[in-house]
Amino acid sequence: MANTTPEQVLKALRQVFDPDLGKDIVSAGMVKDVRIEEGEVSFTIELTTPACPLRSEFEQQARRVVQALRGVTEVRVNMSSSTAAHRPQEKRLPDGVKNVIAVGSGKGGVGKSTVAVNLAVALAKSGAEVGLLDSDVYGPDVPKMMGLHGRPRVEDKKLVPMESCGVRVMSLGFLVEEETPVIWRGPLVGSIIKQFLEDVRWGQLDYLVVDLPPGTGDAQLSLVQLVPVTGVVVVTTPQDVALHDAVKALRMFEKVNVPVLGIVENMSYFVCPHCGQRSEIFSHGGARQAAQRLGVAFLGEVPLDGAIREGGDLGTPSAAEDNSPLSSAFGKIAGAVASQVSILNLAGG
Repeated sequence: MANTTPEQVLKALRQVFDPDLGKDIVSAGMVKDVRIEEGEVSFTIELTTPACPLRSEFEQQARRVVQALRGVTEVRVNMSSSTAAHRPQEKRLPDGVKNVIAVGSGKGGVGKSTVAVNLAVALAKSGAEVGLLDSDVYGPDVPKMMGLHGRPRVEDKKLVPMESCGVRVMSLGFLVEEETPVIWRGPLVGSIIKQFLEDVRWGQLDYLVVDLPPGTGDAQLSLVQLVPVTGVVVVTTPQDVALHDAVKALRMFEKVNVPVLGIVENMSYFVCPHCGQRSEIFSHGGARQAAQRLGVAFLGEVPLDGAIREGGDLGTPSAAEDNSPLSSAFGKIAGAVASQVSILNLAGG
């Protein structure tokens, strides 16, 4: 009986298809280090992000198609990841940062900071190296939502981010007195964002998530002028007025050549904790329809749940929980965002 060859293994693995990248895992360069020894086949599948939502499916399919080869007695699949990095033509990324993901909205009150915090935590939970920059200088709520207090230390003239839930965090909230209003004009907003990008020791990061102020003003323009943003996540609620403002934000980012990774629908629905009945308080599905109409990805929906508010108040983000519906919802959104980042980067976007 002829021995199994590496070529046969690779041919079998071409049956495993990545729908996001539009190619099989061999053509996508994910298969590494194929080894065969007396019927035992081992190889590595190197994903483009630790947050890949298809990780388990890829592993199961790969094991099945290789196990079906004649002469194979055992299959060992090693799953790893190497986050695809944004490769800008002109502007330079902060040292060690592979991707900058902005989280924005067209108006306040839609839960943008909640989504940014839980997105960062969910990405870190998947195994990625993640930073969170709170650039909402007029309402820096991220420290409270992440359960962080005090001031960051300085090393070699650079600020060292504070850390919570595996996420490195920097915010103006660490540097001003609590409950002190920030009254700044545009140039000063740009200055503080520049400092947080250049004068913070972020270290090696797969993703730097940036929580933007609501709207389409100075902070958004400063960010895209200073750093090559890989893409932006637009947060909205289902009702028409919020969707209208979300579309304006989306169009603003397109005009300054920032790719839109997709739309998140927050406060999508409410499930009564007593009777289990689902109520769509602010309507439902508007963000998905808007995404389809505008040709961008719908990244997922987050329910209206008091536990999210409570977690934000207590500094324990819902995404950090184990095996809860809320952590699952944020985990799916993180996977969808990471997939969109990989698609852009591998396409040279």
